[in-house]
Amino acid sequence: MNLLIYKTLEELNQDLADYVIKIAEMSIEENDRFNFVLTGGNSPMELYKILSIDCKDRIDWEKVYFFFGDERNVPADDENYNGLMAKKNFFDNLNIAEDHIFYVNTTLAPEKAAIEYKKAIDKHFNGNDIVFDLILLGMGDDAHTASIFPHTNLVKAEEVTVASVFVEKLNTYRISFTAPLINKAENIAFLAFGENKAAALSHVIGDEQKDFDTYPAQLINPIDGKLTWFVDEAATKLLED
Repeated sequence: MNLLIYKTLEELNQDLADYVIKIAEMSIEENDRFNFVLTGGNSPMELYKILSIDCKDRIDWEKVYFFFGDERNVPADDENYNGLMAKKNFFDNLNIAEDHIFYVNTTLAPEKAAIEYKKAIDKHFNGNDIVFDLILLGMGDDAHTASIFPHTNLVKAEEVTVASVFVEKLNTYRISFTAPLINKAENIAFLAFGENKAAALSHVIGDEQKDFDTYPAQLINPIDGKLTWFVDEAATKLLED
């Protein structure tokens, strides 16, 4: 694991953008495409703007394929739909072709949406092992990542797949990659900033004795890939030296 700590959010996002670009260049050079899994919420919004505006000429976007590590069970035009946030702040700036974006179909029931999303991923990888070039993750102040929330059935998921999950504290369903699917990636990057993430980060990174049920982000440990945390000083205030 590599832990990168930044004084400002601006520095963090710029360095993370450079990191994404480097992996994209390597993936395109080696495989002629870059399979990139995005994270949702508002945390990556500035990163997406940097990549699609300031750095738009540094990646061959016609060879990039976009996926979502999780999605909220809301219509595609709902402001809480992760795909809509990415469309407005990332895809539209670059005129990304629709067949390069793998949205979760939330017109389906959650379980069916998860099944169909996994089928679409399988088809993209031509039935081969699903190994994404880069998966970008966020972490909630409760230490959830993707939609693997504490004390939900996804914490114990052992299958390399996409699954639906009912999150009781939010009283809603989510569609999410399982930890075993995430852990197959070549590269995994966490984006976490703010003092409200400090307690979760101290447990996820600092605890020797793991408690996956309480701190699901501890599950993320790539099999053969690299794990990098991009965090600010505020998020690390409870980490021991």
